[in-house]
Order: sequence, then structure tokens, then C-alpha cells
Amino acid sequence: MSITITTAGHVDHGKSTLVRALTGTDPDRFAEEKARGLTIDLGFGSALLPSGRELSIIDVPGHERFIRNMLAGVGAVDACMFVVAANEGWMPQTEEHLRILELVGLAHGIVVLTKTAICDEEEIAAARLEIADKVAGTFLANVPMIATDAVAAEGIVELRAELDNLCNRTPAAADHQRPRLWIDRAFAVQGAGTVVTGTLGGGQLHSEDELLLLPNNIAVRVRALQSHHQQCSKIAPGNRVAVNLAGVAHQDVARGYVLVKPKQWHLTNRFDASLMVLAALTHQVSRRGAYVIHVGACELPAQMRILGPQTLAPGACGPVRLHLQRCLPLLPGDRFVLRESGRGETIGGGTVLDVDPILSASKARPDLCPDRIVAERGWVEVTQLELLTGHTHTPTVGRWLVSPEALQQTKAELRQAVVDANSIGLDVAILSPRQRAVLDLLPEVVIQGGRARHVQQADAIESHPYIAALEGALFAPPAPETAGISRSEAQVLVKRRLAIEQNGVFFAAKAVATAKVVLGEMLSAQPEGVTVAEVRQRLNTSRKYALALLVWLDANGITRRRGDLRIAGPRL
Repeated sequence: MSITITTAGHVDHGKSTLVRALTGTDPDRFAEEKARGLTIDLGFGSALLPSGRELSIIDVPGHERFIRNMLAGVGAVDACMFVVAANEGWMPQTEEHLRILELVGLAHGIVVLTKTAICDEEEIAAARLEIADKVAGTFLANVPMIATDAVAAEGIVELRAELDNLCNRTPAAADHQRPRLWIDRAFAVQGAGTVVTGTLGGGQLHSEDELLLLPNNIAVRVRALQSHHQQCSKIAPGNRVAVNLAGVAHQDVARGYVLVKPKQWHLTNRFDASLMVLAALTHQVSRRGAYVIHVGACELPAQMRILGPQTLAPGACGPVRLHLQRCLPLLPGDRFVLRESGRGETIGGGTVLDVDPILSASKARPDLCPDRIVAERGWVEVTQLELLTGHTHTPTVGRWLVSPEALQQTKAELRQAVVDANSIGLDVAILSPRQRAVLDLLPEVVIQGGRARHVQQADAIESHPYIAALEGALFAPPAPETAGISRSEAQVLVKRRLAIEQNGVFFAAKAVATAKVVLGEMLSAQPEGVTVAEVRQRLNTSRKYALALLVWLDANGITRRRGDLRIAGPRL
């Protein structure tokens, strides 16, 4: 299985440098980008992972002036590599990029700390804590956080391994036998002619396929296909692909154009949608605005009518109708981002509900058959169905109505995933909201410490041999690798509160309890504070372990840092 990921993060946080270290190629394609050291447009690369899998990476610009280009890159990806520089921490575009990724429906990713070689251990630990706080409640909550420095070639091996894990837990792109390729680049190759690139969705493409190029409705033919620099006769959805086209000049193709198979798609220039307004917005959203919609790699001016209330408040979700300047091949369930060009800000985003609205904007469509809608889509949110039909409905699972076939398939997939996870357990945080809702329906599965296990495996974790190893060396703890387990398995013990982790170091819970007693005694004798060296000496450990433990104790209110000293915290 091949997936496509995007970078994301603030300008100058090292996204392109990281991609260069992973792929061996410079994603900055233009002379101006190289001269300024600033990514302006989308960059592309392919990384070979330890498993032998090829990973496609789209590098997006981080500067707020180029947010339009960033949006063109994230519309069809499967996951993200979310980049934060350890020396700067969370910045404005870090925040905006995260909100955009949530609006386009991304559900999988990892966090990468960059520039760690110029930071000390405490700065890195502080950056980790800040990021964990900022991503809480988002799809990046509890995902792996990898420390790297691409310039110093540190952490790249670990990052490659974690990207392999990301590929394993990211579902393959669905094949509905209805391909759609949003074009993000078009150029000419000497001797070949027009070549377009994009991330394929919806179905396979084959050499010699007859396609339709929209919006100019030109019939074209696939001369050749290439993915990861290799010629291929067919390409599956989820892959980056270069398509050599016959029947069109490259000057007649632009970013945002789309390739589809003839007679497979309904083209529409208006659709009904559910719009989620960003909570951070400082004003109400109304129909009066110069709006721009971003869907796939396409950017189009749009007029918006709110169905029902006159305005939508920040953080609100409501039904809207969008009118576009030209027709697009859209499906219910497609995600989009809405920006206001006048203010130059992201308003929100949402989900396409109905691509063929026929009644007035203030009315629903009671003629639509709910059973047919559910049967066609598999999963439909109750609120979306009510917007379409005007009737209330009782959900099947959680907040969804689900077809029997889709429900049984999801149950089977989850049962197998739990079995495959063994005693480690399936990380519930990586599941989609739909999957989490179905997980509660499985009587043979229990959820403990954020992990789903078969009832027969649920108690096995309590007597894990790594806990015994940690308790046998309280303040010189062995790394998971030396104990023969993976770090992801060790994180399970952390979530069960049997251990803690800080700066990549794991301690038994017993070590925390012992350190708390020792520090209480030390600070009773020295209320003005104790140094790292004094704690290191008292615990008979190294500075590395003493510092990691103190950073964790600071974060949890047991101690507080004051200059070079630690004083008693409110929880000591």
C-alpha cells in the first residue's frame, strides 16, 4: 500500500530541509525559493522507508502569504508530517495549518520536532509539552513525536521508521472505480508532450484510458503513467502520479483542473454543505463576503447562502449553499475549506452534502429517501441527513446512520485489528470517530488506558517484564530497545500509568514515587531550592536521567523551576 503525506507547519521551521534529508531531492523547485531560502509553491519528493515502501511527500509553504498554495497541496493527502521547530515552538502558521488539516478531514499524522541540535534538553522537553497541549483534542493528540535535526543528520533514521508505522496505520485510499485526479502541476516534457501530476483518488488509472479534462471538457488519452519515477501500466488511488496526456497542450492545463472518466461524474456549480466555522474567528459569518472555496487542488470564487439563520457564530456548524463560478465533479462527503479573500483569512470548512440541490435555500428535501442515501453512502451523520430531508432520524451507531453492510465490514476490520495488536492493544487514538463508536459495540473488546484489547489479553499488560526491568533500575532505567520491546509498546505502559516518559526516557511509576519522597526531604532541608547536580548525586544517577525526571516533575506540579534551581511545587 502506498500513501501520500504532506508537511505542515510555520515558515522556516525546517520542513523542506527535512524533506531533503528524507528524499535526497530538493523540494524547492524555483530559483527564487533557493535564493530566498523560502518555500513559495508546492514541492514533491519520494522517500524510501525501511520496509521498502515508497512514500510520496508533498512539501507545502509555511508563510501566511502562500496559504493558497498550501491548500492546493493538502486537499487529497492521506496523512501529515506536522513540523515544529524546537527552538521557536508553536507559532501562528503552526496553528493555522493544524486547523486547515482538521477542516480537510485529515485523521492521521505524526509530529516532528526540528532543529533540536541547537537546543538543550530542557528546551526540547518544554517544546514537547507545549505541542502536546496545543494538539490536545485534535487528530494529532497522542501521536508519536520524533526529535530531529536534519542539518546535523540526527533522528532521521528514527523518523523513517516512524513514517513506516504511520503508513501501516493509515487506511488505504478507497477504490470506488471512479477515478478523479486534481491536477497540481502541468508541464511539457521534450519528446513526450503534456504531463500533469496529482494525487489520485476514487479509482485506478490505466495506460490508454480515455479521460475528460475539466473545466474545458477536452477529451484526452493517457499515453503513459509514472509513479515514484517508475513507468507503470496502472496506478491505484492514494498514489502520486504523473500522467502523460495526448490531446491537449500543456498551456491549456492549470492547477485546479481535474481528470475524470467520461459519464462517471455529476458536474455541479452549486451544492449544499455543512460548514464548520473556526472557533478562533473574531466575527460572525454571513452571506456578505468575498469567499473563495478550496477543494482538491482547486481554488474558486464562491457565493454563500446560509440555510436557516442569517449568520453563523465562531465555532458554530450550520447548513449552507455554495454557488461556484464553474462546475466541479463533486461527491457527498467531499471536504472543502472556505476563505474570505477580502480579510485574507480562513473562515472554516466543511462537508459536501448534496451536489444537486433543487429547492429554495430555506427548505429541505423531504422527497429524498433516507434508506437510499444511507445505502449509497454507507455512513451518514444524523445531522446531515436531517439537513437534507427535514426529518429527524434515530442513529444506528453514535451520531451516524449506517448501512448493515458498512457496519459489518467495520466490525470485522476492528476485530482483526485488535487481534493483530496482541497484548499491546490497539491504540484507540488512531481510530476515526466512526471506528471508535463501533468499537463500543464489540462485547469481546475492552478499552483500558486508551488501548483496545481482547478480554483475554486485558490483564496481561499488568505483569509486563519491562516494568520489572524499570523497577530493578529505578534511576538508571533501560531503554525499551535494550529490553526487547518497541517504544510504542512502552507507551502503552505509560498510558496505563505503570510508567512515565520524558525526553525519550522511561521510568517506572515507582521511581516517581521514590523521587517525590527524596525531593521532599531535600527541599525541607533546602527550601530555597536544589540543583540538578544535587538531585543527580542524591539519586545516584546521571544528569540525563535526573534532568528528564525533573522536567516531568515540573510539568506535573511536583517541583517548579526557578532559574537553575528546583523548588517545591503545589503537588509535592
